[in-house]
Order: sequence, then structure tokens, then C-alpha cells
Amino acid sequence: MDTEKIREQFPILSREINGKPLIYFDNAATTQKPQVVIDAMNEYYKTSNANVHRSLHTLAAESTKLWEQAHKEVADFLNAESDKEIIFTGNATQGLNFVANTYGRQYLKEGDVVVISELEHHSNILPWLQLAKEKKIKVEWLPVLEDYTLDINYLDYLKLKYKSRLKILSISHVSNVLGMVNDVKKLAKKIHSVGGVLCVDVAQSVAHMPVDVKDLDCDFLCFSGHKMYGPMGIGVVYGKKEILQKLEPWITGGNIVTKVWKNGAHWAELPQKFEAGTANVVEAVGLMEAINWLKNYSWEDRREHEEKLTSMAIAGLSTICDLEFLGTKSLEDRIGVISFQLKDIHPHDIASLLDERGVAIRAGYHCAEPLHTKFDFGPSARISIGIYNTQDEVKVFTDAVKNISNNFRK
Repeated sequence: MDTEKIREQFPILSREINGKPLIYFDNAATTQKPQVVIDAMNEYYKTSNANVHRSLHTLAAESTKLWEQAHKEVADFLNAESDKEIIFTGNATQGLNFVANTYGRQYLKEGDVVVISELEHHSNILPWLQLAKEKKIKVEWLPVLEDYTLDINYLDYLKLKYKSRLKILSISHVSNVLGMVNDVKKLAKKIHSVGGVLCVDVAQSVAHMPVDVKDLDCDFLCFSGHKMYGPMGIGVVYGKKEILQKLEPWITGGNIVTKVWKNGAHWAELPQKFEAGTANVVEAVGLMEAINWLKNYSWEDRREHEEKLTSMAIAGLSTICDLEFLGTKSLEDRIGVISFQLKDIHPHDIASLLDERGVAIRAGYHCAEPLHTKFDFGPSARISIGIYNTQDEVKVFTDAVKNISNNFRK
């Protein structure tokens, strides 16, 4: 994998920040976009821009064809049974809210239980807490152990405690703070054994490893396009067809009906009945192009590249006095997300001082405050590695953190 040739495809990487070449290590928040994605979206606006499904003219037909093609590309990418199982949203957050407000609202009753974990992003916490307030259901938490792994066996205890009242397990495939991969397949077997359903947030894994809905045996799955080199404003919900067919729409309006009368409506077929309003076609075009672009590089090559840079970054940071990691240093079952603190130096200061050197990182709780609280860690600094990052960039970053640490302690 020729990293330099990859970098040439990303216009933003030629930019300088504060007189220094941009080094972008905030990929867990959002990735940059290759020129082919930008071009595909520009071409759509220049040639085929129109609303889908509603008109008979040529532009509408072209737009509708692209919209439907994007569903098929995503279905193929996830190894879904059908493009009818793919629903486009604005992002993964909307997708998780979709699951809570369709399946959760329709099937959960007072006393039922939803299980999440202590390492979840707020997007997979707040929808369930809100639903718990409204429907008087209970939210249980899978603990994170001292070695930062998820206590999967705690689900066995919850099964014994709640039995058939255990209705939903909603879990992240990869932690956006720890970078560690959870054993979703094992969790699927456990929750299905009591008749519950599994929802998986793959926002952090979908650009780093194969995500196969049949292999994971999930009932729902959500991700955002902007974390996998696609545009902002597009997200995906996968749902098993037999489940989606029984659900009522959460957001209603134009484009989701075949007939409306004064006291009711007849919903359109899947996935249209869940895609109310003007479709985000240009973002779907961008997502489709990003998926096709990623196919140019094998999972194995990307994994090897990411492991090399992650190992180098951990090794460099490990030489710094008073630096503490939030998470394991092991390269096993993880992606290139590294969170850390420097003693007596606020992560916001670290991020600001790195920005002066052209290095972009994240600082704060990363929308995962319960995880930080669990380990009494406070906010952290986080780097996250993408396909276009290089060993030279890692060295600049680790040298800069050493310099910040040394200067603060003089």
C-alpha cells in the first residue's frame, strides 16, 4: 500500500496549519475525503440533482437510480440479504435513535430491560435513558474490567435475573476511546438465547475491518459515512427485513406513503417507509463512492499499516514520563485509537499546543464520559489513525508530546 499515493488523493492534506504541514490524527471523529468522493458529489449537483421518487422527468429518474444504487452498494458492503434492509439516516446517532424510537418504543413495556455497556458513546446511551424515562423500562450496564475488556459474562447474570424481560442489547463494536474490539458474535448468541435483539454501533470499526451483518448475527447495525472517508450528513441503519416490516415509522412526512386519507395512511415498502422527506442523495452518492474507493485497498494491507503506526505511537508515548494511557498497550483486537493523559497538563492544552505544530488531535471525554468516570481518569487526549497517516507523522507527534511534557515541567 503506497501511502504517498493515497495521500495525493486527499486535497486537504496539502494544507498547512500555523505554517506547518497538516498532520491529521482525529480520524475517529471524522475522516478526510478523497478527491473521487468530492468529484462524485460535485458531478451529481452539476448533472442529476433532483428529488427522488416524485417526478417523471429525466433528472428525477437519474437521481432515483443513484439513490437506489447506493442502497445496493451498502447492502453488498455489509453482506446484507437485501437492499430493503438498508435505511439512510443523517448519521449513526440518528440511526441509534431510530432503533430506540421504532423497535424500542413499539415493543418495550414497563419492566423490560435494555443492556448497554460502560464504554458506549453517548449516542448509544442517551436514547435508551430517554426511553427508560418515558416507558419505565430499566437500563443495565455491562461493566468494563480493569484490563479494559468488556465483561461479557455479566450478561449471563442479567439473563438469569431478568430472563425474557431482557429485550435489547445495544453495544459498540469498537470503543472510540479504547480502540478495543468487542466480541459481538459471542454477545449475539447470549442475547438471542433469551429472545432479545442485538443492535451494534459499528461507527468506529466499519473503516478498519470487515463488517458482515450475517457473521455478526446482529438484528440492527448503525454507522456514519463520514468516519469511513465519505461525506458528513449520511448514516446507515441495517435491520433484518422481518423486523423492519413490522415496525411503524418514527419520523413521518412526504415520500413514505402510497396513500393518505383523512384518518390514516398506507406506508410505502422498505426501506422507503423509514426515509421521510427530501432524500440526502448527494451524500448517498458520496458514501457509495467512498465504499468503492476503499475497495482499492485490501483489509490485510490496511490492517498491517495501522498496526505498524499504532505500535510506533504507543512505543513513542511510552517513553514520556508521567504519561498514562486510558486503555491497553496491546495491539491485539484493537484499532489505531490511543487515549492518554499527561500529569498536570490539561488535554485541551495538549491539543492546542499540538495544533500550533500543525497536528490535529481530539481532547475531552470523546462523548464517552461514563467510561472516563469508571477509571477516574478525567478528560483525555486522543489520536486516531487513518489510511493516509505515515510513520513520519507519528514521529512528529510523539516528539511534540515529549517536548510539551518537558517544557511544562521546567
